[in-house]
Amino acid sequence: MPSVSCGTLLGDIEDIVSQEDSKPQDRHFARKHVVPKVRSYLQEEPRPPSDSTIPGIQKIWIRTWSCSHNNSDGEYMAGQLAAYGYKITENASDADLWLLNSCTVKNPAEDHFRNSIKKAQEENKKVVLAGCVPQAQPRQDYLKGLSIIGVQQIDRVVEVVEETIKGHSVRLLGQKKDGGRRLGGARLDLPKIRKNPLIEIISINTGCLNACTYCKTKHARGNLASYPIDELVERAKQSFQEGVCEIWLTSEDTGAYGRDIGTDLPTLLWKLVEVIPEGAMLRLGMTNPPYILEHLEEMARILSHPRVYAFLHIPVQSASDSVLMDMKREYCVADFRRVVDFLRERVPGITIATDIICGFPGETDQDFQDTVRLVEEYKFPSLFINQFYPRPGTPAAKMEQVPAQVKKQRTKDLSRVFHSYTPYDHKVGECLSVVPSPLSFHQYMVVLNYSYQYIYISFFDLFETGSPCSSSWPGVHHVTQAGLDLTEMHLPSASRVLGLKAFATMPGFSFIFQFKMFKFYKLNTVFVN
Repeated sequence: MPSVSCGTLLGDIEDIVSQEDSKPQDRHFARKHVVPKVRSYLQEEPRPPSDSTIPGIQKIWIRTWSCSHNNSDGEYMAGQLAAYGYKITENASDADLWLLNSCTVKNPAEDHFRNSIKKAQEENKKVVLAGCVPQAQPRQDYLKGLSIIGVQQIDRVVEVVEETIKGHSVRLLGQKKDGGRRLGGARLDLPKIRKNPLIEIISINTGCLNACTYCKTKHARGNLASYPIDELVERAKQSFQEGVCEIWLTSEDTGAYGRDIGTDLPTLLWKLVEVIPEGAMLRLGMTNPPYILEHLEEMARILSHPRVYAFLHIPVQSASDSVLMDMKREYCVADFRRVVDFLRERVPGITIATDIICGFPGETDQDFQDTVRLVEEYKFPSLFINQFYPRPGTPAAKMEQVPAQVKKQRTKDLSRVFHSYTPYDHKVGECLSVVPSPLSFHQYMVVLNYSYQYIYISFFDLFETGSPCSSSWPGVHHVTQAGLDLTEMHLPSASRVLGLKAFATMPGFSFIFQFKMFKFYKLNTVFVN
């Protein structure tokens, strides 16, 4: 390159290029003859093999059984493990460790849990056990030598997994306490991986105040222990900020909330309603009749709120007072009727779901017929029918049992009664306001009305009115299938409707709209176990 004196005035930067300098095309040609050499220190260090005992690199498969409380615990454990570096996998065979989160309500659930342990051992998987089964009976033979994390210790799941990977057996089964008072459980602000990113399950308390003679869950979850209202409200606000559009409140008995800390369920619900953004919804979980009786007026107002689903799960279990007494349910059939009648009168369109146990020890044919008549009278749109299973260590297991064939027959008979009625006939011709649910299936959009009834609509029907949907959906919720006649449709942006992220499962369909029902197909679901 020629020298340029400091006093020379350059009109342009290109003036410093001389004729002897290589042209751009020459430089491009020269690149073809350059062989790049990768420096060794830039190469990525290989990851240790997954069978290494170094924590945080293994793949973990998580299986959860049963209730929404258990599902919330499983989501918390997955979130903590992922935050530490473990990979959560959906492929059980590809996992290095299985985390099995169990349910102790019925024999079949524990049988599945036991079989999963056996399969994991046959496939040489590391195993960590969680949930109500090992918490209630940690000394069972098939649990020997295995790591266990208790229902109140889920915030220490990383420790248990680490030690299990190293070949150690760890058991954390203690209760969390503050100044001698039992706490609701682990912190609510722990990281979480939601199975459904649009639904946050919040356990408002653990345990209960009852001593039902058939219940094994009491042995695991213990007496009532409630979370403070401010912690629950903060968790709800955090969830909405993360894009959640539904909050599910859960526990062994939501109606008993707060009795141990000097508050009550309506007080909590009004505080939560204040922080629910427009378009988002709150669903209340199961409550037993005794504890809601005190708050019927207040609960009716809450369940009529536009951001609270008009839905309540109130288990009756039996319509025989003598059977309820043997169960130690602490209410009579008249109490249950009063709750249902009051709410149906004060909360238009409310959905009441209930549970029935068929074949409880001592249940006579007359007792069972009383239950059948109750179902026929109230025509519950969602009914959980459970064949009685004696759980080890419970008083009911020591009672004289109803023959197995009788229990099965009563279960079938009650299921037949359920399928004999059509609870949605009164909705034909009704104009419903609905919101999209987090579910969608192929050409169907699944929506929810404010009575928490699932309705699914063909996308085609959104534009071709008057065409009834004719396919069935084998869902596990109480589902309604409908044809529709669009009368009014609002299509604001997702941020205006929900105040949060758009539905990932249904891009472009985040809206609230109204339609008129002209035909209802009977797809309300019965749960039989």
